[in-house]
Amino acid sequence: MGITHHLAATGVPPTLFISDADVEQLADWASAVQALRQAYASDVDPAMLPPRSMARGNGLWLRALTAVSPSGGHLGCKLISASMTHRRASYLISLFDQTTMGLTALIDGNRITGIRTAATAAVAVDTAAPRRPLRVAVIGSGFEARGLLLALASVRALAAVQVFSPTPASRERFAADMHSQTSLEVVPVASAQDAVQGADVVLCAARSRDESPVLRGEWLEPGMTVVSIGSTLPEQREVDEQVLARAHLIVADMVEEVAHDTGDLLAARRADVDVSSKLVSLSDFVSGKAVRQNAADIVVYKSVGSALQDVVTAEMLLARAREQGVGTPLAHSIVPVSK
Repeated sequence: MGITHHLAATGVPPTLFISDADVEQLADWASAVQALRQAYASDVDPAMLPPRSMARGNGLWLRALTAVSPSGGHLGCKLISASMTHRRASYLISLFDQTTMGLTALIDGNRITGIRTAATAAVAVDTAAPRRPLRVAVIGSGFEARGLLLALASVRALAAVQVFSPTPASRERFAADMHSQTSLEVVPVASAQDAVQGADVVLCAARSRDESPVLRGEWLEPGMTVVSIGSTLPEQREVDEQVLARAHLIVADMVEEVAHDTGDLLAARRADVDVSSKLVSLSDFVSGKAVRQNAADIVVYKSVGSALQDVVTAEMLLARAREQGVGTPLAHSIVPVSK
């Protein structure tokens, strides 16, 4: 009766709830990368992608990211609630139809967060890196590191992969797991510097316990592409000042937030590194408005995550859910009102 009444009263389909398990069933890396590549190649008005907001309490915070999709289909929001005291977090993505303003879907955003972060990084690397099988260094062995490598492997041939994580068992497990999923020969190495040596691409998805940088600029070689996703707040560090000093381009998914809200960029500014002249948006990089000038240039992609990534990925998953009959229609939902 609830769903029938809702349809009769509003003409708006019921809200579809998509669980984290549903997301796992629906997602694949290549489709996520393609959806995000298309979004970043679009002309996105900055007003469609405002800065995130963050409410902080004692040992907890609530972050909100909002965006209007360039597809014309939905506008949406991701909410992240997190308690550092209790080491717990929840992620919720809501999608609203751009025509009816109906609440189209509520989606558990836990897995989507990892998917969109890695898939967007793959878009950046695919744009920046040379057109040949790539030699890849991975610093980190957790969920984010796995996603970065899998997303990149879905769109580019990889010639060699080396991984460093401080715990030998963790890097051995990472190598075995990645080999079982991709058939890639992933070689565990004893230091981050060893992993970086000779690489075309460096994937950073690790922060040290004391927030000291895990990647140092002195290790970088001409022509490298660096991905850094682990410093998204002022108190966090992942790469040192020299990495950003040596970069010819710093490509950012959210330019102002990367510049002013990440520990890496704040530290670089304190060290008098001119980061402003190097910062470009991922949209400009993908569309060709900003380019690597020379093959020897070092390009750094810095990500804090954006609602555009969440909404575009969620839209892709929603379309698949409808096609495959996945998800749970809710008996009650928000009823749009005339204004």
